[in-house]
Amino acid sequence: MNSLSTILIVVGLFLVGGIISFVKQQMPKGLIVLLSIAAAMSLVAGVMRLEVWN
Repeated sequence: MNSLSTILIVVGLFLVGGIISFVKQQMPKGLIVLLSIAAAMSLVAGVMRLEVWN
């Protein structure tokens, strides 16, 4: 596992925590959707960069 994939996965998990926080604060749904798309893209990019797929 290289450093870039680790950073992408950590950022994705941080954004997931932000989604949970925003849902609890009843923020606008558009903001939550945007944040969830960013979290999903970051997590997928981090997982796809792992060495186990080669």
